[in-house]
Amino acid sequence: MIIINTFVVLKKYFYILLFFISLHFISNAQVKPAHVFSDSEKTVKFYPNPAVSIINFEFNKDYDNSYTLLIFNFLGKKIEELKVNDIKMTISVTDFYRGVYIFQLQDNHGNIVETGKFQVIK
Repeated sequence: MIIINTFVVLKKYFYILLFFISLHFISNAQVKPAHVFSDSEKTVKFYPNPAVSIINFEFNKDYDNSYTLLIFNFLGKKIEELKVNDIKMTISVTDFYRGVYIFQLQDNHGNIVETGKFQVIK
């Protein structure tokens, strides 16, 4: 009988200890801040999305004029490659098929600065 009572008490202590250990890990996970991207951190804004006839790309003031804007269709075929030479670019999408397109902003070393996707509807 004493062995059974001891086992029940140890089992309760085990669950209490397990509870406090899990609280410790949960509280540490909540303390670590998650990085949230805001619009001010973005290098490029694009609109309208979905696009019908044109799409505008606006770059923040910190953009580098050595950037290249690449546009790919959803299958990965490069559709456009344009040198960024102004803070705002307007691209005609009248020759684009309906669907989803991916853009990449690359620096002069070929590193991707930013990427995104937009849709063309007709």
